[in-house]
Amino acid sequence: MFVWMKTIVLVLAVAGFALAQSLPDSSKVLPSPDSSKVQDVAFSNLYVSIEGGEKYPFGDLVDAVDNAFYAGLGVRYTYWEDFDGIILFQYAYFEPHGKAPRINGVHEASGKLGLDYRWRLISPIAFGAGFLCNWTRADYEGDKEDFDFGHDPGATLTDNETEFGWFARLNLPIFTLNNYRAGMNVLWEQLWTLPERSNMLTIGFYVERRIW
Repeated sequence: MFVWMKTIVLVLAVAGFALAQSLPDSSKVLPSPDSSKVQDVAFSNLYVSIEGGEKYPFGDLVDAVDNAFYAGLGVRYTYWEDFDGIILFQYAYFEPHGKAPRINGVHEASGKLGLDYRWRLISPIAFGAGFLCNWTRADYEGDKEDFDFGHDPGATLTDNETEFGWFARLNLPIFTLNNYRAGMNVLWEQLWTLPERSNMLTIGFYVERRIW
């Protein structure tokens, strides 16, 4: 509950700041777009970013691992008039929570592919969604044959595990300076694991640079 409250307060504060900076100047009248002219905007803009933050496990994961810091790289490009394509790569190291024999932690590498939608009423705030692929491997001591795969927590992670899922995100730019932009990303991730789905909340801050 504390994580949700902290997230909501932080998101509202950053969103309010982002909207306040993006309010239009009433003295300037913007021309109406000419619908008769169709332009191919795909890949007309390209941005790269670095990001860091924290991952919060939910559900059964709360009893398995602690919160973890992560670092990542991102690519954003113009896909359509109000849509941006996004590619994200992140790495995190989770420490086990509770009893996990011989497991020191879990390496997680995550790749994400999706789209951001920039709704003009609340621009530059953007909503995004897409698919993700997570690779995990336990940081353990000894031989994996020593694990009881039916009872030892995390035993299946002694071999490489790959899981797929989906994510939804909220992109909150805080300020823009020339070709640079900084902001906050809030992501909800769900992995299609069995027998239960694995859920995680990710909150991070990024710095982005426009390439062209």
